[in-house]
Amino acid sequence: MDRRSVIKNAGIAGVLAAGAAPAAFAQGATIRWRLASSFPKALDTIYGAAESFAKRVGEMSGGKFIITVHAGGELMPAFGVVDGVQNATVEMAHTAPYYFHGKDETFALACAIPFGLNSRQMTAWMYDGNGLKLTREFYAKYNIINFPMGNTGAQMGGWYRKPIKSVEDIKGLKMRLGGFAGRVMERMGAIPQNIPGGEVYQALEKGTIDAAEWVGPYDDQKLGFNKVAPIYHYPGWWEGGPQLDLFVNDKAFASLSPEYKAMIENAAAYAHTEMQAKYDARNPKALKELVAAKTQVLPFPKDVMDLAFKESMALYAEISAKNASWKKMYDDYAAFRKDQNLWFRFTEARFDGFMQSQKL
Repeated sequence: MDRRSVIKNAGIAGVLAAGAAPAAFAQGATIRWRLASSFPKALDTIYGAAESFAKRVGEMSGGKFIITVHAGGELMPAFGVVDGVQNATVEMAHTAPYYFHGKDETFALACAIPFGLNSRQMTAWMYDGNGLKLTREFYAKYNIINFPMGNTGAQMGGWYRKPIKSVEDIKGLKMRLGGFAGRVMERMGAIPQNIPGGEVYQALEKGTIDAAEWVGPYDDQKLGFNKVAPIYHYPGWWEGGPQLDLFVNDKAFASLSPEYKAMIENAAAYAHTEMQAKYDARNPKALKELVAAKTQVLPFPKDVMDLAFKESMALYAEISAKNASWKKMYDDYAAFRKDQNLWFRFTEARFDGFMQSQKL
């Protein structure tokens, strides 16, 4: 069978089935892959990271490696991308791994857990600690190789119809809460809801939920949450540094030349840095505008923070006792977190605290 026609007519699944991909790629044929995002196009920061990645790969390959990006729901449901990559329905996906903690709690450690690492610490763990090694060992069970591809930085604590004044206000609260944090909020008495970003506004507007968190001012303003819930609490203690990941089907990745593999790795690293740069640059203006529009920005009460921390640590101990994959990764993660917070206490925290108390 002619290998070029296999690529043209069958796509990557056919190529892999025929065992012909490496030779075809070596001949310089144009490669066309699809990337399924878990995010709507309206979120130009998170969804845009995948577009930035695809653009970089196209430029580095001289137009020979074309990756098309598809918003959540376009090719598959927003929360169906792990299955999509695992089964080679698509070659790639861009998502927040903690969305899939229902499959295995270990997914959350690759993204964010309550009272976990901040964004710089997460990047340090991934690139210079054991993070990338441990997550790749875990993802291998799902036919996935992962690359860090974005971080929002510490997030806000969400939008509420009424202010949270004590832990009593958490009880019975129906809240859209992405990822692993819902497990902790449930222990505190809340009723967490895992709803894709594109559906949150409608649920909040209709009263299906009482509160919702998403990311921070720039994205939240775009989604208009302040129009239906005027209280904006902080901080998002469940997301101190949530990392987004690029998932690649392992057989598809193995079929690439070393040059194309390097393009994926480097384009993902670029998009990883660019995403947080955009959030850090754009959030201040959006927050000012939200406050000008009568948003009330309030800190969580100390008793809420204290209970959330206590329940988080208890949950992690329980999971470690029954999930070997989680325990292996969490033990390393927790040791790294301890050292990072010791270091940051003397440097970042002290410097930031002083600067933020000054009139600039």
